[in-house]
Amino acid sequence: MARKWKAKGAEAKALADPMSKIVLQLQSSLIQSEARGILCGCSVLLAAEEEQAHLLGRAYFGNHVINAEKDKQWFQLDMEEAFFLCYSLKCLKIVGEDKRPKDVQELWQYMKSKKAAFPDFYKAYSHLRLKNWVVRPGFKYGADFVAYRHHPNLVHSDYAVLVSSEGDGEANGRLRVWSDIHGTLRLCLGVVKTLLVLSISKNGHDAACPSCLENYTVDERTVSRWVPEQGREDDTSVDVESQVSQ
Repeated sequence: MARKWKAKGAEAKALADPMSKIVLQLQSSLIQSEARGILCGCSVLLAAEEEQAHLLGRAYFGNHVINAEKDKQWFQLDMEEAFFLCYSLKCLKIVGEDKRPKDVQELWQYMKSKKAAFPDFYKAYSHLRLKNWVVRPGFKYGADFVAYRHHPNLVHSDYAVLVSSEGDGEANGRLRVWSDIHGTLRLCLGVVKTLLVLSISKNGHDAACPSCLENYTVDERTVSRWVPEQGREDDTSVDVESQVSQ
């Protein structure tokens, strides 16, 4: 499926300003300011100054929260986004609602308590983010995530992503029967996306601590809907009746 750029010149703009460079700039800015996020239910709130708010927007982390403060802007990060900045990029510290800093192990246990499949979802999220894909929630498309090659203002998402956890069946049980597969593929076709299934294998390791992620592996599979009209061979059939009559 061809990548769908949103405007003339968008591809050139993306190539001139790669996502890897933007994320490095964000990482540096957050480290220098000793940025801190605040746990709030199933998300993390981050107060950003003007430069950081600009970089968060360019790297497409979190959702901007409208507020009345003039000197700071607030961003709401999903758990996978916040843990990625904290654990993988090591540029964000996170505190609880009691203002006490939480170490990585405490965060890991907290996020697992809020979302049982968090280890698998985080592995899938970080797998794509470390390849410089922009990863966003996919519930509008019946998926776990959607993946963009660059900023969503420049390009449409390439993939609707389903996370398949080891031992839980195909894509957490959502693709076990033909009707599920057919419906999911029709939905992806309707929104011009390719279905990407990320199968997470724990390889015998439990999810007791985040270091176990190093032993997890990710299998990528794209699934497409077979369209008979597009799969036909050229019409090279032989006229059997005319041959027999001769």
